[in-house]
Amino acid sequence: MCEQPCQDRLSGRSLLAVSGALAAAGTLLPGVAFGERPGTEPSGEQTRTVTGTLRSDVSDWYYLPVDVPGGVREIEVGYSYDRPQVPPGGRGNALDIGIFSPAGVQLGNQRGFRGWSGGFRDRFTISAAAATPGYLPGPIEPGRWHLILGPYTVAQQGLTYTVGITLRFGRPDSAFVPNPAPASAPGRDRGRAWYRGDGHLHTVHSDGRRTPAELAAAARAAGLDFIVSTEHNTPSASLQWGEHAGADLLIVNGEEVTTRSGHWPAWNLPVGKWIDWRYRAQDRRKLRRFVDEVHRAGGVAVAAHPFASCFGCSWEYGYERADLVEVWNGPWTLDDEAAVMSWLGMLRAGTWVPAVGNSDAHNPEHVVGLPHNVVLAEGLTPRRLMDGFKAGRNWIAESAQVQVTFGATDGVRLAGMGEALTTDTGTPVTIELTVSGAPGTSVRLLDQSGPQWIQPVDPTGSATVKWTTQTRYSRWVRAEVRRPVATATTPDSMVALTNPVFLSSR
Repeated sequence: MCEQPCQDRLSGRSLLAVSGALAAAGTLLPGVAFGERPGTEPSGEQTRTVTGTLRSDVSDWYYLPVDVPGGVREIEVGYSYDRPQVPPGGRGNALDIGIFSPAGVQLGNQRGFRGWSGGFRDRFTISAAAATPGYLPGPIEPGRWHLILGPYTVAQQGLTYTVGITLRFGRPDSAFVPNPAPASAPGRDRGRAWYRGDGHLHTVHSDGRRTPAELAAAARAAGLDFIVSTEHNTPSASLQWGEHAGADLLIVNGEEVTTRSGHWPAWNLPVGKWIDWRYRAQDRRKLRRFVDEVHRAGGVAVAAHPFASCFGCSWEYGYERADLVEVWNGPWTLDDEAAVMSWLGMLRAGTWVPAVGNSDAHNPEHVVGLPHNVVLAEGLTPRRLMDGFKAGRNWIAESAQVQVTFGATDGVRLAGMGEALTTDTGTPVTIELTVSGAPGTSVRLLDQSGPQWIQPVDPTGSATVKWTTQTRYSRWVRAEVRRPVATATTPDSMVALTNPVFLSSR
């Protein structure tokens, strides 16, 4: 229902005119229209309020059209919805929100997207000079805008919402000037070297509680060389990371593409690049379309926390389009163990997607860099880091105190993580692992048949392990470092994990 006179409502003909364009993306709601700026004054404001109810058998996305006249300086939107108590095991109400400009709401329409805050905020503003984190500053063009409502979960009795839209008239403010992060961090660039970085992080630009400044400070304190900014469904943070990057910290732009069938961080996106998320696993062509878009931009696609238990978080797409799989997300838990076992199953079946691990830190109590990646790259630039990750030349550590080297040799050739050693059948292959900074742990060497060597680390936290195999027995070998300390859901804790070295006969 629109609490305004009939002339302020959009006509049925207007609604039908846009419904075809929306059919693939969601359901159109009755909308509202604003009149021209009142009187001759250059300022003033108008507000409209819309209410409605969504049933429990809802679409993923609803679009509320808003006709905006000329002369608007700022849009402000606030919304609320009922949160009834539900029986144990039931789903309550949770409603996400975002906005598209008159440039359109079609799937993948970069020009139309103007912001998203999911369910993290109940209010946002947009003007030429500024916008609420998660939203993009820019001119308020006259025409048909669309609020997007995403019912994440809906109680059995339905979800009743109220949306208030305020337009403020007047001369536009000075245009926002982006300040993106530089593409290098010369103070940390050591040429070909191992670099430490966390690739799954959030700030107030999506559902995190840290400011960008606080996140950058936490990354520096964790001893990281780089981080990847992965806000949910919005590139707004990429417009301001230049304020917080520096010669000692590389900040790579990204986005956590948060679909209803799983999340996939897109790493190494151009400044302001937005990747659409309005699809499910039932149509993998759409996933392919947007992964291809990321690849054309020089980025990679990461299948995140594939066994996370939150609704819509577990990975349902399969791994054909994933460049990397996040097998360790935050403090070690049962879903990480399940992800490693699933990854092991793919390795056994001959499918290799390189493994990564990230903190997914949202709040100050979440430890940035627990875990993080240690990747071999030709230099500390986004492109060179992506090359290292795609080749699987990385391992995962719980902290910067942990050091690991791992490789295989037949006495002539040497292969490291992500590489292949080809030698004569029957030739001994020596696997060597060195560990430091890991007291109270044990190391494991594993091949496709399971653990082959387990050795405690001495009290100093250091160990060197050598184990001999042959290509007829081991198709690949990987390493783990574990601490015999139980978590709430697992009998021990992961400390470090490597990608495999591959062995083959010639």
